[in-house]
Amino acid sequence: MIRDPAVAGSFYPATASRLEVEIRRHLEEGVTREEVIGAVCPHAGYIYSGPVAGAVISRIKLRDVFVILGPNHTGRGVPFSIMTEGSWLTPLGKVRINSELAAEILASSSFLREDTEAHLYEHSIEVQLPFLQYFKPDLTFVPLVLSVGPGEVYKEIGLAMARAIKRVGKQVVIIASSDMTHYEPHETAKRKDSQAIEAILSLNEDELLRRVEELHITMCGYAPTVALIVAAKQLGAREAELVKYQTSAETSGDYSSVVGYAGIIIK
Repeated sequence: MIRDPAVAGSFYPATASRLEVEIRRHLEEGVTREEVIGAVCPHAGYIYSGPVAGAVISRIKLRDVFVILGPNHTGRGVPFSIMTEGSWLTPLGKVRINSELAAEILASSSFLREDTEAHLYEHSIEVQLPFLQYFKPDLTFVPLVLSVGPGEVYKEIGLAMARAIKRVGKQVVIIASSDMTHYEPHETAKRKDSQAIEAILSLNEDELLRRVEELHITMCGYAPTVALIVAAKQLGAREAELVKYQTSAETSGDYSSVVGYAGIIIK
C-alpha cells in the first residue's frame, strides 16, 4: 500500500518547493556529522519544533535505513504496531519500507503486530521523513507505533530491534519521535524536561520511566525513547548528547502554556 501524507499542509508545507525552503530554514550550517546509533527528535509543526529537528538531522551521518518509532496519538489500531510492506508518500516523494528489516523486527518481538490502522493518521513518524528525504531521497525505513503499556513491553521491543538489526547486518539509525512536556508554563516545562533529559543522557531507561510517572512528565514519546535506549545499548551505545532544547514559546511568545522539544543523539 501507499500511505498518503496525513499532515502535509498543516504540520509542514504541502508542496515540495515550499517544504524544501522550510527545511533549509531549520538546518545548521558548518556542523560536523557524527556516527550515531539513534536520536530523539520532536514531531510538532515545523514552525515550532523545526529548529530542534533540524539541529539533530544536521548532526547525524545519515544511513540508508532508519527505524522510526512514534507514540500513538490517534488511538487507532493495535497497541504495538509495525508496517512491513509498502511506501509512505510525502511532498518530496515516496519512502519505501525496508521489508527485510521490518520482518526481522516483527519476528523478534512477541508484542509487535503487523498493522496499518495505527499508522494512517499518525503524524509523529510522518514529520520525520521530509528532513531525512531532503538529504537521502533513496532512504528506506521501518515505522513502529507504540501505545501506552508496561515498561517491560517497550524494553522487549528495544531488544527485538537490536537483534533484528544485528541479524540483517545493515547500518541503521533509530529515531524515537517525541515532544516533551505539554501545555504547562515555560519554566515548569523546562524543569520537568530537564529531569527526563538527564535520564536519557544517562542511557537509563528505568530512570526515565520512573521520572515520567512520578513527576507527571507529559512526554508523549517516552515509550519509543525507552525502546531506543534499550536497543542502542545493545548496539554498543556509550553516551548521549543534548543537541538542542527549546519550547514553543520561542515561536509563539506565549510562555503560559508551552510544549517542550528536545533533540538528543546517542552514539
